[in-house]
Amino acid sequence: MFKDLFSLQGRVALVTGGSRGIGKMIAAGFLSQGAAKVYITARKAGPCEATAKELTAKYGGECIALPIDISTMAGIEMLAAEIKKREPKLDILVNNAGAAWGADFDEFRESGWDKVMNLNLKTPFFLTKALAAPLRAAASAEKPAKVINIASIDGIFVNPMETYSYAASKAGLIHLTRRMAVKLIGDHVVVSAIAPGPFKSDMNKAARDNADEVSKRVPSGRIGTDEDMAGAAIYLASRAGDYVVGATIPVDGGIVYANPGIKGDGWG
Repeated sequence: MFKDLFSLQGRVALVTGGSRGIGKMIAAGFLSQGAAKVYITARKAGPCEATAKELTAKYGGECIALPIDISTMAGIEMLAAEIKKREPKLDILVNNAGAAWGADFDEFRESGWDKVMNLNLKTPFFLTKALAAPLRAAASAEKPAKVINIASIDGIFVNPMETYSYAASKAGLIHLTRRMAVKLIGDHVVVSAIAPGPFKSDMNKAARDNADEVSKRVPSGRIGTDEDMAGAAIYLASRAGDYVVGATIPVDGGIVYANPGIKGDGWG
């Protein structure tokens, strides 16, 4: 009954922002559990292709680079068209690509608002919509398709850093996850989300460059590892997560529930 509960054998996935950081961790995790193909996107072709080559060499499946900027509707449509051209069905979509912006309240610019809200909130919705046909084609009651949105603990509690558009976009993505889940579960497409805490990435330079210092403020006493992030994504993407509909799982070492206030430094 529990055989292959976490297996992704033969599945096809797309991970946006998959060339580095959390996206790369998730792409590697999917391949480690038997995914046949994992497509990754990034704005820069070089890093995207290098990661695809690295992960293909390391695991049994194939990692394929699709270097496309999906911060615009044109980019979203281009990526969706490329996937549809290559694959009749898409089992897993991970909306991970994101941006951050920080500035004092009185100095916060419209460009810093629009850039972050577009990529973090608008892109996941419209990319999922653009890929609804191959997701629905892959989905059945016995084996649902999956959409996993990568939010942030900053969308759950108040980070003391002045990242207004980032926090708002991630809170919005968490609620958008619920709304999309209610709609798409009727098509056997399960939508859920992960809210990461501190992981090493270019977006979270504090965790990347000062892990020991950041770890002191995490109840678990450490920052997240590749296995922590991959494990959560594998759970949601596999049979194990089929009944987890609309939920957002914090993967943060206990920060959200241990720190309801706004004291201290930023978490990520």
